[in-house]
Amino acid sequence: MLKRALVVIATLSLSMANTAIAETRVTYKSAKSTTSYYQMAVQVAEGVKYASDSNMILTVEESQGSVQNVKEAGKNRASYVFTTPPSLIVKARGGVKPFKKAKQAYQDIRALYPIPSLVMHWVVREDSKIANFQELDGKDFIVGRGNFSARQTIELFKVLGLEGKVNAIDVEVSGAVSALKNRQVQGFATSSSFPAPNVLEAASSTPIQLLSLSEEDYGKVKGTPITIPAGTYPGVDTDTQTISLPVGAYTMKSLDEETAYQLTKAFWDAKKRMAKVAPWWGSVTVDLLGELAGPLHPGAIRYYKEEGITLPAHLVAVQ
Repeated sequence: MLKRALVVIATLSLSMANTAIAETRVTYKSAKSTTSYYQMAVQVAEGVKYASDSNMILTVEESQGSVQNVKEAGKNRASYVFTTPPSLIVKARGGVKPFKKAKQAYQDIRALYPIPSLVMHWVVREDSKIANFQELDGKDFIVGRGNFSARQTIELFKVLGLEGKVNAIDVEVSGAVSALKNRQVQGFATSSSFPAPNVLEAASSTPIQLLSLSEEDYGKVKGTPITIPAGTYPGVDTDTQTISLPVGAYTMKSLDEETAYQLTKAFWDAKKRMAKVAPWWGSVTVDLLGELAGPLHPGAIRYYKEEGITLPAHLVAVQ
C-alpha cells in the first residue's frame, strides 16, 4: 500500500510539474478599468486561455494609458505585452517627448497584432441643442486629461477656430458621465472603439447626440475617417462622421519566439469567437497589419507566414 501510494504521489507530482512547464504566463498591460480597451484586454485574456487549452495565461494590468504602457516597455519587463497606437511607438523610437529617456530600449519593441482602433466620440446632451462644433462656443465641455482624446479635441478646437472660445475642462473623463447627467457640462470627448461603455452609460440616463465632422473638417484634422453607424447608441439615429487611430499589441524583442508565436496564433483563433459577442472585434482583420509600427516579432512573423499572409516590408525588416 505504501509503495502504491508513493507511485501515485510521484505520478501526481510529475503531472503537476508538466503542467507548470506547459503553462506560460504573460503580463498584458492595457488601459484604465473603465474603458473599452480594458474590457478588450479581459476578452483577449479569456480568449487566449481558451484557444491555448489554458497553456497561456495573460494577466491583465490596468494602466493610465498608452504613454505609460510604452514607457514601461522601456524598462524591458520580462514577458511584457502592451497595447498602444503605432504613432507612439514611432515617437518613442525617435526619442520624442515624452519618450526622451530609454530611447535605445524602445528600439527593441516588436509588433504582434492589431486590435480595434481608437474612435473619437464628441458627446453632447440632446437638450443642449448643439448640432455642430461651432455651437460649442461658450459651452462647458470636458476634453479629458493627458490622453489621446484630450489631445485630439484640443487640436480640433484649434483648427476649427474654437481655441479659447469653448470652456475646455481638463479633468479625467471618468467623471464625464456624471457631470453630463447633472447638467454641469454640455458634453465631453472620449476615444474608444464603438460601442464605447461610457457613451452607452451616458445614453442610458440622458438623451445624447454625437457631433459629426463635415467634409471640410476632415481636411483640417489628423486621423483616419470612420463612420459610427446610426443606432450604435440609443437615440442617435444618424451616422456620425469622425476619426480613428490604429492600435496594436506589442511586446519586446526579448520575448521568446515560441511564446510570441503561440500568443499570436491564440489571438487570431480567439478573435473569431470574440467577434460573435463583442462587435468591435469584427473590425479587426489582417488588413490592419499594415497600420502597425514594425517590425513584427519573429514569433509573429512565423505565424503569419504559416497562414500564407503577405506582410508589408516594414513589418519584416531586420532591426
